[in-house]
Amino acid sequence: MNASVQALGQGEYVNQQGDALVETSRVLTIPNVISIVRLFGVPLFLWLVLGPEADGWALGVLLLSGISDYLDGYLARRLHQTSKIGEILDPVADRLYILAVVFGLAWRDIIPWWLAVLLPARDLFLWGLVPFLRTRGYSALPVHFLGKAATANLLYAFPLLLLGDGEGALATLADVFGWAFAIWGTGLYWWAGLLYAWQVRKLLADHDRRAPTLDAG
Repeated sequence: MNASVQALGQGEYVNQQGDALVETSRVLTIPNVISIVRLFGVPLFLWLVLGPEADGWALGVLLLSGISDYLDGYLARRLHQTSKIGEILDPVADRLYILAVVFGLAWRDIIPWWLAVLLPARDLFLWGLVPFLRTRGYSALPVHFLGKAATANLLYAFPLLLLGDGEGALATLADVFGWAFAIWGTGLYWWAGLLYAWQVRKLLADHDRRAPTLDAG
């Protein structure tokens, strides 16, 4: 769910415009279908980059992923189709695209392997905090603007770096801007991760341990 959406009550949210949004339990909503299609684009991108090295088509997949990332959130709010599964699918798709792209670009020697390891290491670090959250009755922390900004920077960087793996002035320009976005994105990505870790620490200090609960039915 977008960081601009705040919880009100059970299944109810409000966005920055003050519009009430009711969470739905439906799975096959238009935003969720878009997110599922985005997930299918991950292996397609890897095959295009590592198999035929069809960089033009791979760039197209990344651009469509970026557009659909905005579109599914917009439609969820516009059509009042926010859902729990949507909250999961959207960040999962973002993380898988980042993982796929850094692996593909590192395999092609477009980016160094240390960068390909540094980004997934941040997610592994955050996943290691989940058991601590569960002791306080939480499964995850809400997405905040810094994390979304970091992801946006990285999703801008990778198509530019792929485009920069060529000859000519356009490729050189794309490479320069791609690395600028990559450096800023990586820094923000880890900064957001450390901020999440600080929030977990505060949560552990301010809330008592809760016994695990079982869902009824």
